[in-house]
Amino acid sequence: MARPVDWAGGRLRPLGIDEVRLDGGFWGDRQRLNGEVILGHCLSWMERLGWIDNFRDPGAPHRGREFSDSEVYKLLEGMSWEAGRGGDAELDRRVTHLAATIAAAQQPDGYLNTRWHGDRYADLEWGHELYCYGHLIQAGVARLRSSGNDGDPLVQVARRAADHVCREFGPGGRDGVCGHPEIEMALVELYRATGGERYLEQARLFVERRGRPALADIHLGRAYFQDDMPVRRARTFRGHAVRALYLASGAVDVAVETGDDELLAAVIAQWEHTVAARTYVTGGMGSRHTGEAFGEDWELPPDRAYAETCAGVASVMLSWRLLLATGDPRYADLAERTLYNVVAASPAVDGRAFFYANPLQIRVPGALPDPDAENPRVEAPLRAPWFTVACCPTNVARTLASLSGYVATADGGGVQLHQLVSGTIDTTLAGGRRVGLRVTTGYPWTGAVTVRVEHTSGGPWRLSVRVPPWAAAEHGTERYATEERDWRPGDEFRLDLPVRPRWTRPDPRIDAVRGCVAVERGPLVYCAESLADDPPLAGLHVDTSAPPAEQPPGADGLNGLNGLGGVPVTVAATTTGPPGGDAALPSWPYGDPPAVAGPAPAEPRPATLVPYHLWGNRGPATMRVWLPEDA
Repeated sequence: MARPVDWAGGRLRPLGIDEVRLDGGFWGDRQRLNGEVILGHCLSWMERLGWIDNFRDPGAPHRGREFSDSEVYKLLEGMSWEAGRGGDAELDRRVTHLAATIAAAQQPDGYLNTRWHGDRYADLEWGHELYCYGHLIQAGVARLRSSGNDGDPLVQVARRAADHVCREFGPGGRDGVCGHPEIEMALVELYRATGGERYLEQARLFVERRGRPALADIHLGRAYFQDDMPVRRARTFRGHAVRALYLASGAVDVAVETGDDELLAAVIAQWEHTVAARTYVTGGMGSRHTGEAFGEDWELPPDRAYAETCAGVASVMLSWRLLLATGDPRYADLAERTLYNVVAASPAVDGRAFFYANPLQIRVPGALPDPDAENPRVEAPLRAPWFTVACCPTNVARTLASLSGYVATADGGGVQLHQLVSGTIDTTLAGGRRVGLRVTTGYPWTGAVTVRVEHTSGGPWRLSVRVPPWAAAEHGTERYATEERDWRPGDEFRLDLPVRPRWTRPDPRIDAVRGCVAVERGPLVYCAESLADDPPLAGLHVDTSAPPAEQPPGADGLNGLNGLGGVPVTVAATTTGPPGGDAALPSWPYGDPPAVAGPAPAEPRPATLVPYHLWGNRGPATMRVWLPEDA
């Protein structure tokens, strides 16, 4: 089965891209954009910058960062899923051709890295050799699962690399780990795909070695590498956010496959703490630019939010694994929030520019990036076509290509729909019962979801559809709307969720946004966006005496931004003084309240908030999610 995550040991069995097909709608349109534009965009930049030439001519000066190989592998993973999903023969040939190029650069013992040729594994902290292998192995697994061909060149390259790692770092070999976790979950997936026990054991060794410590200390501290304490002893995610979430994903994989309930419980506790005190309302993770890292509890500044797109992808990967292991819908809840407000926010509506960081406030409009140059500034306030560190575009590409593998599951009693997407499901339940479903929905713009039974064979089974937490109480259901009966073709299951705007207030311990509110509508977070000719956002505050108004939603932005579903609110703004206004600066901005009261607010005026995932598509702008509330 073509599943990004494939195991039989959890509570739920994941359905793969060969069983779930997205068909239009919010995510189907983005998956189509990925196949038609984003994958090709990434490939053209890698060719232009010489990152693929690194494999063609290993003796030439290396181009790109020391981990540029990993971007080629992530692209190959996305291309493999897309070729398997859509049956694109030309894309399939491209994968085969690129895999042959990579195979030619692999050394006889399986070592493969275009940056390091002589002193192997001399810098485990920063060299990224094992990290690159991880993405190579995941690309090979994607190719194997989507094509079914164990002899495919990409599959063979990945297996030779994995065997090399097991020889070098297994029992009696090098006693180390990679500074950037990733290979752990890749090795477990290779074990699942091939049955090779050595791959699972190597992943377990990497998880258990971390935190002894296994790496050298650095100026950011060992917590940056999650090497300050063993995985089992940590109480929360800390350090570099992407590294932390990749490691947690690998630890869950190891725990499930080895029956290690203690390890699984440790990661669940870390996830719970992180979600409770270290996660943005968008689902973004990582509040510090320094170290691309988690901050302390409640350290969630909106304007300095890092919330890297790759951390959003990693969070979805972890949430999916925890959902499969436990069946608990809260993991699907966070995955939904993160998908709509981090992953969907990264690509521009044309698929040719991306956000790397995802702040919740922009104070100064950014300059338009050079469309023909790498952007060295990952925190830029506008999407860029490419980055010197280009991990996010390729992560988005592979996620969108495999997204249908993160939608639904099955168990012995029936089918569970965790993400409310338009498409079809065709799977086989226990006892050989075939089930075919069509899901029709305008979600997230509307709350109507219809599941129609297309075909079914023999006896009753249970259909469960997740109800998001913001809708569960009003809808009068548990977290899954469930019906079990002897279904017949043509039968329908309908759900109507109350998708309308609502005020959201932060925990008062998040001091950076104390006294502010945000607006959410369904799974979407909204923001105020001010273009060049719009009123400024500085000094803005919002009237929350009545619920935010409803406005009929429009297009989701893929075919243009006119008429998209905005939310009207009433705001007022004080003058701000130079350089953003005409009022004089005070002589000193601190003192007793009367001394710093400032000018009176302007007359209230209407404003329309826009979906956060669409901000920045109309040009340079200021933006804010959290709006100060009228006293």
